[in-house]
Amino acid sequence: MTRAKHFKKSLRAIALTTVFGLTGFAGYAQDAGDEENRLTTVTVEGRRISQNDEAIGLGEATNTVAVTREELLSAPSGISGLKMLESLPGFNVQTDGALGLYEFGNSVTVRSFNLQQIGFVLDGVPMGRSDAFGGSPIFRYVDNENLGSVVASPGAGDVSLPSYSSLGPIVSYNTTDPADELGGMISYTIGDDDLERSFIRLDTGDINGFSAYFSRSKTDSGLWRGAGSIDREHLEGKAVYEWDDTTSLTFGYVANEFFDYDSPSGPASRFENDYYSGYSATIPDGCIQPYTDANGDLIYPFDYNGDGVADSNDFSPTFIGSTCTSYFEDRINIRQDSLYHLTFETDLTDSIDVFATYYLEDKDGFGVSPDGFSNTLGRYNDQSNVGLNVVFPRGVQYGLSTVGGEREGFLAGGEWRIANHTISAGFWVEDETYNRTQLRLNKVGGSQNGAVLFDEVAYFRRNYTTTRETTQLYISDVMSFLDDRLNVEVGIKSLSVDYTLNGYRDFNDYAIRDATAPGGSLQGYGPQSIAAEYEENFLPMIGAVYDLNATDQIFGSWSQNFALPRGADDIFDNATSTPLPAPEGETAENFEIGIRTNRSQFFGAATAYYTSFDNQLLAASVINPATGQPEAFYINGGEVTAYGVELSGVYQPDYFNDMLYFNGNLTYNSTEDANGLELADSPNWIITGGVTYEPTEWLVANLSGKFTGERFSTFSETAPVDSFTVFDGYVDIGGPNDFGMPDNISLRLNVNNIFDEEVPTAFIFAGSAFYRPLNPRTFQATLTARF
Repeated sequence: MTRAKHFKKSLRAIALTTVFGLTGFAGYAQDAGDEENRLTTVTVEGRRISQNDEAIGLGEATNTVAVTREELLSAPSGISGLKMLESLPGFNVQTDGALGLYEFGNSVTVRSFNLQQIGFVLDGVPMGRSDAFGGSPIFRYVDNENLGSVVASPGAGDVSLPSYSSLGPIVSYNTTDPADELGGMISYTIGDDDLERSFIRLDTGDINGFSAYFSRSKTDSGLWRGAGSIDREHLEGKAVYEWDDTTSLTFGYVANEFFDYDSPSGPASRFENDYYSGYSATIPDGCIQPYTDANGDLIYPFDYNGDGVADSNDFSPTFIGSTCTSYFEDRINIRQDSLYHLTFETDLTDSIDVFATYYLEDKDGFGVSPDGFSNTLGRYNDQSNVGLNVVFPRGVQYGLSTVGGEREGFLAGGEWRIANHTISAGFWVEDETYNRTQLRLNKVGGSQNGAVLFDEVAYFRRNYTTTRETTQLYISDVMSFLDDRLNVEVGIKSLSVDYTLNGYRDFNDYAIRDATAPGGSLQGYGPQSIAAEYEENFLPMIGAVYDLNATDQIFGSWSQNFALPRGADDIFDNATSTPLPAPEGETAENFEIGIRTNRSQFFGAATAYYTSFDNQLLAASVINPATGQPEAFYINGGEVTAYGVELSGVYQPDYFNDMLYFNGNLTYNSTEDANGLELADSPNWIITGGVTYEPTEWLVANLSGKFTGERFSTFSETAPVDSFTVFDGYVDIGGPNDFGMPDNISLRLNVNNIFDEEVPTAFIFAGSAFYRPLNPRTFQATLTARF
């Protein structure tokens, strides 16, 4: 028996013994509990750590950890919603830049799950897939100033939470309610890389049961390497009307406009030679030249000017070397996203509560990357030969990719408390439409700084629409025994997703390159229609949590999960003569067992887990010859297993009179595929730790560090990446004081990468030895006024 199988067998036995053994014991020991053995809530006091129950998931049958509001308000201003997760045990978060705002520079793994296999929920609303192209990544929909908590279950999430992406992990982002009093908050941030960020929030206070807030943030910054900038405008609003303590109507609104320039990835040698390597602010000399043959004679003498005179402006230029596609103005991303949601909650009786939520999301945007003349010429010849309305390429082309669509959904459910049972049931339905196009356009003079000629298409690549129709049902029962010392949860959900794709999938639907055909190409397959159904009607979850005494709990859980194949669009848009067989839905089985403790000076949790996949899809990468950057493609990893341990805790010793406390997380994670090879971008060890000092009411200082262990870049255990450690810190000044500063004014100084570590391989494009470097030391200062 292999080590992994032995571990799985042992953990299964322990988990089932915990769940069923304690359940059986409870059957004849219902009256054995007493107040001395029931868990009590004790809080480690501190302005930057509290809410122990939420931070370590007290009472939960699964490992549940959280970033609390106190921590969120200490984070750098404008930090990405994904970067908020890096302090949690098990999460390997790598981003490009101190704030993590570059959308194509984010990676998250937890246990053996990738970003696209994690479910994200905002105030109960599912966020869909996390793809930067056409998805709903959580970082577009949150500002940390408005968040009350970020709660993560890295293994078996609640069956009631809606997601067709999750194979176990669920992360819930929960915004604060409107304030009870009229007031607000204003902050202004400046920092390195010309960072400027403003945030304002206004609260109406409680007006006869009605309360609301509205906020706006504006972020402007330069890229830390290469030319370009980031521009983000973010709006949030929430309005609540409460008829009484149990009946309310809540409306939420988010709008996000984002514009940024790309930054390149590359092999490690690129950043070892030039750590700040980026795209150029100017077009390199020699890039725009007449296109000539081997004899130096001008060819393709088209009279673009229409003046009857052949000159160099009439001839299609060529690019000389890769630097001719390195101009930053042709590498941009623009997104406009909005989300509306409405939730009604009430009680039908003293023991029955119900809720219903409707939501609508609208997405629009486009991205641009250049394409060199030689690559474009081949595609132009293919499509011109079969009669498509394309125009001879002038030079470096403007590569336009548009994305857009809508998600509309409804979820409802209820909870019934009877005897020692809490029964929950509900459903979720959603329709999503996604449109994508790709083509290459000419620019005046063939130059990257020339105006775009939208009526001159050099070649077509994609133009399709996909739909996802999702239905999820669930029912669960939490049974309490031994005077509530033991809670056993049993849940079942079903998930069904109908997927369709209609339109031009890729090059071969337009024209097929064939050297033996007249002109070198054949007619393409034309627009296609593809459909696939994904359904799993029995997905069980069993868990239990038991109070050993007044300070300690043990818990265990087992679950089976099913998800739409990650990267479904990238799989189905392969333009083959016969559509490829639809990939199977991904499945996972998750085991957890652990212990929590909650004491006056220390709280923490320890969890052991095992996860197995029968059919895990892995995102590998291939280098696109047109852009020189990685593009994802998906391979079936078959049976994949992961097991490990997650430890987390906070310690506030009496010795320092409650002025000093320590926090830390340690994760050991082992992943391997059916061939015994480790998964790419999966470090065995992740360790985070910090110390916080609060000598007075008006001062908080923190120093924290994160160690990321060695990992591989590929799925064949090649291109290993060295471990590295990064330290961050902050000082927050504000509150009651005796030196004349208003109590409502605070100043926070944040520094990222204190020791200015240079790590050329911080971010990995899994499956290829392409990387992004760690940002250098970065400062910011934030002045905040509350009123």
